[in-house]
Formats: sequence, C-alpha cells, structure tokens
Amino acid sequence: MSTIATAITVAEAEKIILSESRGFGTVKIPFTASLGHVLAENIVADRDLPPYDRVTMDGIAIRFDALKNGLRSFTIKATQAAGDVPVEISHDDECIEIMTGAAMPSSVDTVIRYEDLEMKNGTANVLVHPVEKNQNVHFKGRDKKKNEIVAEANQFVTPAVINMAAATGKSELLVNKVPRIVIISSGDELVEVNETPSPYQIRRSNNYAVLAVLQQYKLQPDMLRVPDNAEITRQRISACIDKYDAIIVSGAVSAGKFDYVPKALEELSVKKLFHKVRQRPGGPFWFGKHRNGLLVFALPGNPVSTFMCLHRYFLLWLRASWNVEEKKEFAMLDQDFIFKPQLEYFLQVKLRMNDEARLLATPVMGNGSGDFANLVDMDAFMELPLERNNFTKGEVFKIWRFRN
Repeated sequence: MSTIATAITVAEAEKIILSESRGFGTVKIPFTASLGHVLAENIVADRDLPPYDRVTMDGIAIRFDALKNGLRSFTIKATQAAGDVPVEISHDDECIEIMTGAAMPSSVDTVIRYEDLEMKNGTANVLVHPVEKNQNVHFKGRDKKKNEIVAEANQFVTPAVINMAAATGKSELLVNKVPRIVIISSGDELVEVNETPSPYQIRRSNNYAVLAVLQQYKLQPDMLRVPDNAEITRQRISACIDKYDAIIVSGAVSAGKFDYVPKALEELSVKKLFHKVRQRPGGPFWFGKHRNGLLVFALPGNPVSTFMCLHRYFLLWLRASWNVEEKKEFAMLDQDFIFKPQLEYFLQVKLRMNDEARLLATPVMGNGSGDFANLVDMDAFMELPLERNNFTKGEVFKIWRFRN
C-alpha cells in the first residue's frame, strides 16, 4: 500500500489534534509581566470611564448659551489644571482657563481651544464661529460604565490590555498557565552552534527555531538531544513522559534506518493517533498521546517541514488549549502556480498589500524542505488544496503567517 494511501488528510490531522486541546490551569501575575500571556478573566471597569466629564483640549470653558446670545469676550475667573478641584463660574461673561485632562466644572459646558482665542489682560476673545455646544468634552461614562467589561478573557494580553488593567486598578491579572514543553532533536550529523562541523556535518538549528517560535508565546521549553541510538532514544524520551505536557520531536520520524522515534514511542505506550499526512512539506508528521495525557508532536527533521508543522499544527493546538479564537487569514495568489502531486501543498509566499487593500501572495520556490535559508525572506505558508494541481492568479487561499 502506498504512503499516500495510508496517510491522512490535513483536515483530518487538524481535527485529531484539536480534539486533544486542553487547559493547563491559571495563575495570577503582575500586570506589568503579563504581555503576551493569555487573559483568563474579564477585566471590568471599577468606575465609569472616564470617571468625570473630561476636558480634551487646552483652552477656556464657557457656558454655550452665553456665546449663543452674542457674547464673544469672557473674563478669566481662574485657571484649572488636570487633577484640580473644579472651579465654578457665577456669571455668563466669565470663563475658566482649563487644561487637557481637567474635570469640567458643572457651571460650564463647552471648551474653546487656545488656537481659536485671543488672550489679553485677563480676557479671552473668541475668534471662531461657529462653536458647537459640548465640544472638546469627553463625558463621564461615555467609554464604559462601572462594571462593564473593558477587556474580555481568552485573548492575548497586548499593550492596550495592559493600559486597561492599569486604568481599572488591576495590579495582577489572571492568565492561562503555559504548558510544560520539551524539544527533542536527534541526528548524529548535527553539532552544536559553537562547534565547527566536518564537511559532512551541519550545525543544530531546528531546535533553536522551535525554541524561538515558542518563546513568542511565553513558553520556556527545555531542550534535549538524543543520538541515533535506539536504546538511548527510548530512555531519554521515557524520562520526559511524566515531566511535561507535550514533547516536540524534530527528526527521526520517517522510515529511515536510524529513525528510532516512532518505535521508542510505541514501546513507551504513547498511542499513535496518526503517522503521515498527505501534505508537502512535512509528510512524515507523527502525533500521539500517552495515557497520562502527554502529547507528542513528532515533526519531520527537514527544517522547512519542522517550521511548517509547528505553525500549522502545534500553534493551532496551543491557541485552542487557551480558548483563543483562531483568526483565519486569506491572501490572493498573484501569479499562476502548478503543483502536480496529490498532496496538500504549503507554498512559501511573500505578502504585500496592493492599492485596493487586497493582500497578495507571491510564490517563491526554494530548493525543497531542506532549504531553510529561503524562510528568512518569506512571510507565510499558503495552503493549497490537494484536490487540484493548477492554481490561478487571483484565487484566494488560506495562509499561515510566520512573520508579521
């Protein structure tokens, strides 16, 4: 039976992986350390926002009816800065010189900015017409009322979320815990970054690429190296079974003589949920689960395959485990493309926005799944369906970004 016949589709692989999503608990951390974590609680306003009628321009505060009735010059009664107790006026021909952020006195209702005034000898003369009632005032509760949600749970904490946490007095935020991850790489042809490889060796890089991607999601995975030795591979994976929530393996999952990982996982009672997906790159992808809940993402060792499977499957599972909504993104192919094998193809593309605000994807062919140098200049993988061979300029397909 052929490999294609025994492999599952991308959609089937996604369904199986998403069925294994689960939470990892929550933890409270200082809001200043929460950037990039996933919010596990709603943030609510502890008072109206803004909490008072707030002045939005430096200038003077007047009664609009006074201006409407023909007054154009106003005596400056006092100057009020942000944070000061509001100063009230007693007569229509009075005004308060007032600063941005100050609380609007109840006896006035309209602010005229400095640029529209002539200030001389304690008098403010209005130079513009017309003036609108309530202009340059941000009214109490206009943004949010007390106890309204200002930031919903199940989203990544951004600078804007931190801003709201600070504004509502949330010095600590409840966030989702990150899973415990170990990255296992294999291959006797690999040497460390600071070593000089022989003419037939290469430096270890896949594990550092995986590490860098996961660090963007606040994960701090451990890294483990295994040699091309069946018993040592089994022993080292065994030591990880009860220590982590997920294992990411890079390499040794295909059908080569030294690909010991699938057999080691079988011996360690990690149930294979699938092995091989009808896709390119990344066809030999292996996914399984131990009875204790540990998941194993065994990714093909070719660098582009590892990179694609990590973004297409592992990060999808991670976001689902955190209940973060998956935001699908699409782009338009900007030139014809042909791919003949009956496989789902993840095409490397550069993205650009045209003058009509359409996201265009330009295919850039590398030299196969080992050409990781090509990834440096790419932005995303475009997912092309396996039912077809010809893809036409102007068609729209799903993309998986790996560079913003």
